[in-house]
Amino acid sequence: MRALRHQRPNQHDWYMNKTHAPIVEVSNLRKVYGSKVAVSDVSFSVQQGEIFGILGPNGAGKTTTVECIAGLRESDGGVITVLGIDPQIRPELIREQVGIQFQEAQMHDKITVVEALELFASFYPNPANVENLITLLGLDEKRTSLFKTLSGGQKQRLSIGLALVGRPRVVVLDELTTGLDPVGRRDTWDLVRKVRDAGVTVLLVTHFMEEAERLCDRLVIIDNGLVIAEGAPQHLIDDTSGATSLEDVFVAITAPTRNIVLEGVFA
Repeated sequence: MRALRHQRPNQHDWYMNKTHAPIVEVSNLRKVYGSKVAVSDVSFSVQQGEIFGILGPNGAGKTTTVECIAGLRESDGGVITVLGIDPQIRPELIREQVGIQFQEAQMHDKITVVEALELFASFYPNPANVENLITLLGLDEKRTSLFKTLSGGQKQRLSIGLALVGRPRVVVLDELTTGLDPVGRRDTWDLVRKVRDAGVTVLLVTHFMEEAERLCDRLVIIDNGLVIAEGAPQHLIDDTSGATSLEDVFVAITAPTRNIVLEGVFA
């Protein structure tokens, strides 16, 4: 998709040309809020072109982790590099390289799809082509529709588009299908695959086991601020005795006495 591919030279192109160099690398990340440890010790690496999942229950430390990766939050320990840059030291260099779709897509009720994308495009020196992006999002028929008239799935697709309009190399999608019906969820999954196929590395934050199993090339499972499993979904399933799904893997590697309620995960 030409709309998302980078045409301009970049001072960090040398990093992207290194064979098998991780595009994102996190080592021993730690984040504390007062007496609460949100992220205790998280390490993983992401290769260019992957859909990489960060999976775990609500409150596990997933969003805090990606906010540190994007330079939106200061860590209390560990090392992060994105495209060879430390986002904790130079967050301004990360903003054009990492797009973020937040958990809830909210815009002014009376802004149209095309107006929202054009507004966000104006923030970047070399944005994606808005019309091509609308087509990628499957919103051609809604390009002049008001935000308030969009369905939940259409709002989420627009939110993804706003994260992509700066032509980032990495996009963070945080709980993007929460609240969607099954049809909207699967349509959104198809869009995520198209984004990956357009050359964008995807960090997918989710607590939906099926979503991670269907979409992710590799993933980490985080619980209580710690990585408790890492690998390709099918490898994790194959390596866990009696498991036929990621849900089974999670149950198997979590303490039997743990009492959790995850809406929509184990239903």
